[in-house]
Amino acid sequence: MAESSSLAVQIVPISQVSVVNPRIRNKKSFRELVENIAALGLKKPITVTKREEHQGVRYDLVCGQGRLEAFMELGASEIPALVIEASVEDCMVKSLVENCARRQHHAIDLLHDIGGMKQRGYTDAEIAKKTGLSLEYVRGVGRLLAQGEQRLLRAVEAGHIPVSVAVQIADADDIGIQEALHQAYERNLLRGRKLMIVKRIVESRRRRGRAIRGSGPKEMSQRLSSRTLLRAYKEDTDRKRLLIRKADATRNRLLFIAHAMRELFGDERFVSLLKAEKLDSVPKKLLGRMERGDVG
Repeated sequence: MAESSSLAVQIVPISQVSVVNPRIRNKKSFRELVENIAALGLKKPITVTKREEHQGVRYDLVCGQGRLEAFMELGASEIPALVIEASVEDCMVKSLVENCARRQHHAIDLLHDIGGMKQRGYTDAEIAKKTGLSLEYVRGVGRLLAQGEQRLLRAVEAGHIPVSVAVQIADADDIGIQEALHQAYERNLLRGRKLMIVKRIVESRRRRGRAIRGSGPKEMSQRLSSRTLLRAYKEDTDRKRLLIRKADATRNRLLFIAHAMRELFGDERFVSLLKAEKLDSVPKKLLGRMERGDVG
């Protein structure tokens, strides 16, 4: 697919542009993009491919979903675009390459593209060649995507965990997961902060499931076992015990303060000093506690 640098920018109706490979947008980043375009204008036109239909001309978006949606948010009816000739498969590849090159891209977006290419008949080797990703990476994330391992996918894309270790965790039970983490530590693949992050991700995956809420289809809730209920009860009991210990410690401190204040106000010289400095007024409630010698 060749895209000539001499292509002229055309103005196309936004209503005729279809987003064939949509992505979820970060609301804060999208708002910043809208404000930037409103203030400075469009720095780079979107890229589309033209197709003829019975109803007329349509355009499939290749690159620039954020820019397109920003123009729509601003109420525009047209947008500058480069119109190229490309097949559906070429558009998918170009979209994927742009996604890989994006400075801060999300794993779910990237794997959505890879999954789309696999559905269109591309092999792992072909995807790796076209995207510049390693074959191991493509195979690994493909398996994670097929199993709905969104938490592990995010960890892989963020660089917290190697894809090979993520696949091991996805295929293992609790004991196997601990063994996988141990092997990763021994091989120097997970150390220090990364190891702690992955342990938290594994625990979150165990308690909340593989999927991230709101980012994919809902999975069936895991059945509660007696062991799960016992663990939840123990954790809740431990929290309440800690709260009681803190409350007792606070009460003891208040008792000490009330007793000390009562002793000090029993000293006439101390009271005279407070009167001389005009500091002898005491709130009624505090005075009542001092007289009773308690904090109840």
